[in-house]
Amino acid sequence: MFQEMRRNKQQLSKEECMDILREGTSGVLSLAGDEEYPYGVPLSYVADGDKLYFHCAKSGHKLDAIRSNPKASFCVIAQDHIVPEEYTSYFRSVIIFGTIRILEEEKEKRTAIEKLAVKYAPKDTKENRENFIRMEWEPLCMLEMSMDHVSGKEAIELVRARKES
Repeated sequence: MFQEMRRNKQQLSKEECMDILREGTSGVLSLAGDEEYPYGVPLSYVADGDKLYFHCAKSGHKLDAIRSNPKASFCVIAQDHIVPEEYTSYFRSVIIFGTIRILEEEKEKRTAIEKLAVKYAPKDTKENRENFIRMEWEPLCMLEMSMDHVSGKEAIELVRARKES
């Protein structure tokens, strides 16, 4: 169903991909948009097991696209070091393909926003986190993306450097 990576020597392991997803702070969610135009939107996220969680408003282009076609991809760039003298960049990135669903059940939605809040404000107090969630609860929508296929790739120069060390 998913294409094999052409330059498989540069392919990251599943563990490396999951590390990048856990450590990353943002990525680009790509959906089938209006009139068959791709729609890519940068988002913060949290990875938990084989799921990604995002927050958004209860209406807008993103939700319209998801309701029309819940299949999506999400890309996280962990490294993009430009090397001008080599006309390249030393990159590491991950792409996930999956299906998105809008969390409707209150408990699921609450669990997801708490995971997101802890990721982005890990030192905050539980009380303060609860206050922020309560203030933003009414307009909040939470999304869950399954990780049906995950792949990662890095620059060949990074592969070579790792082998040399």
